[in-house]
Amino acid sequence: MRQMKISELRELSDKELKEKISQCKAELFNLRFSQATGSLEQPSRIRELRKAVARMKTILRERELDI
Repeated sequence: MRQMKISELRELSDKELKEKISQCKAELFNLRFSQATGSLEQPSRIRELRKAVARMKTILRERELDI
């Protein structure tokens, strides 16, 4: 999955954001597993995914608070 801009993420519905978060978390799990076995090719991808999940969670939280 390519990195989405914050404006693109804000256009998604809550349900779509939650689905993307779960997809990112699944990919993150697989990358961590690959890292543990020593076959990880792109270590920077872990950091990208962690930041993407944080962005999406922030957007969901803003919507909860009506900011």
